[in-house]
Amino acid sequence: MTLIKSISGIRGTIGGPVDDNLTPIDAVKFAAAYGTWLKQQRQKDNYIVVVGRDARISGEMIQNLVMNTLVGLGIHVIDLGLSTTPTVEIAVPLEHADGGIILTASHNPKEWNALKLLNAKGEFLNGAEGQKILEIAESNTMNFAEVDDLGKITVNDAYIDIHIDEVLDLELVNVQAIKDANFKVVVDGVNSTGGIAIPLLLERLGVEPVKLYCDPTGHFPHNPEPLKEHLGDLAKAVVKEHADFGIVVDPDVDRLAFMDETGEMFGEEYTLVACADYVLSKTPGNTVSNMSSTRALRDVTEKHGGTYEASAVGEVNVVTLMKKNNVVIGGEGNGGIIYPDSHYGRDALVGVALFLSLLAEKKMKVSELRASYPNYFMSKKKIQLTPGLDVDGILSTMESNYSHEKLTTIDGVKIDFSDSWVHLRKSNTEPIIRIYTEAPSQEAADTLADRFIAEIKAIANI
Repeated sequence: MTLIKSISGIRGTIGGPVDDNLTPIDAVKFAAAYGTWLKQQRQKDNYIVVVGRDARISGEMIQNLVMNTLVGLGIHVIDLGLSTTPTVEIAVPLEHADGGIILTASHNPKEWNALKLLNAKGEFLNGAEGQKILEIAESNTMNFAEVDDLGKITVNDAYIDIHIDEVLDLELVNVQAIKDANFKVVVDGVNSTGGIAIPLLLERLGVEPVKLYCDPTGHFPHNPEPLKEHLGDLAKAVVKEHADFGIVVDPDVDRLAFMDETGEMFGEEYTLVACADYVLSKTPGNTVSNMSSTRALRDVTEKHGGTYEASAVGEVNVVTLMKKNNVVIGGEGNGGIIYPDSHYGRDALVGVALFLSLLAEKKMKVSELRASYPNYFMSKKKIQLTPGLDVDGILSTMESNYSHEKLTTIDGVKIDFSDSWVHLRKSNTEPIIRIYTEAPSQEAADTLADRFIAEIKAIANI
């Protein structure tokens, strides 16, 4: 069992001992630390926090603990109930709230849950802010409100509809073209809140949704990470239903992947590539993704006359660089679309609407669209290390060994070769080095990863 405390929030498995797993006491402590931090940001009479959750079995329990802890601090809560991460992000500024909390462990299995923390803009906290909350939690210096100053909980279950309205109002979402195309789409909602939000969005766009695992029970029918090896049922349903394509999201609906009409994956990395292709064709500009994302985004950006730059891994790092470069679209290669005209957060609903607009205007099959993009293949592996091993020293040695190549060292070491790249980075939560590679073929990507695994093992004497 596991409890991971990091600057991006707290996540862990449900049950077990305090401080080892995500227990009710841990949930209360970190919610109290977050509320305390919010109140330290500015002095005012009323504080508001928006809270929502995915459909995990533990979600209602954790949400009630978190909301009532905030109430105990004298903070008013807007309860969105079953929601999505991007929906909560949108609700925070619309409610003029001081922050937001999403109860979700994203793509992790059902025994996990987490508190994801937002600022007053509805964006994830930066490293310094997250560190301060961890310090408050460990200090036990939280000061709760007296009885006459307790907060109140207000239920608002309209925000998924409001979120959909916001998406449909985006200038580049071609609602009429989508309706005219008469698409039929299979949706795998992994029995979480994507099973609510995505079909509703499709219906508003005149798309016929075929629901697969769209009952928000929290009993995930397969591993909830939207990867090819987990999506056999979706592939079968797309072919059986003669659908135009398939959609799959993770439990909190910030990651998005597509499946073509033959039951083959469009490629999670290519979700952002396709959406960027569409946006750049309408509003030329620059793009950003993280260092472990496909080179195809750079190629598509340059095709449209823009400039691409990579950030360190992590949504907050992507958003920071997007703002600095004033980009028109960005995100992460794991299927995360960040479209600033909507908001600075990964949003599968926005991604679906942009992808449908592209498909409707091009009048192409999804397989044909995928074939129109540069073809890269990725390998993602890791090396388990002995605890206490000098991981930074190992990466420094790799940097020295490849100093003659194009290097980026803002997050581990990324080495760019002429037709491929490798990214080596340490985990912040466990003694491993992650190895990401990309090359013109799967065999080449796997071979490159194995080569660097061997080199790291030689340096580490393992």
